[in-house]
Amino acid sequence: MTARGKYKFELYTAEGTANSSLAFGNLLALCKTHLPDRYEIEVIDVFRHPERALAHSIHMTPTLVKRAPHPIRTIVGTLSQTQRVLAALGIDKDV
Repeated sequence: MTARGKYKFELYTAEGTANSSLAFGNLLALCKTHLPDRYEIEVIDVFRHPERALAHSIHMTPTLVKRAPHPIRTIVGTLSQTQRVLAALGIDKDV
């Protein structure tokens, strides 16, 4: 893991769905709390950009992909269990 590197996330959503809105809110809160000023979030609506979802084998929403730092990690769901999400993404509580 990088000590001070920038985290880059792609959040694949289905616009207008409650789970996608919840996932975005949870991701934003997680980033503001644990990665202040060290994150980028790109939201990709699979209805508007199905080719991107298919190119990255995204078949469910919401799906979060951590692109950087390596390794790439993927989580499906609303991201509501913060400690599990942090562990799955390889982010220590005191990053």
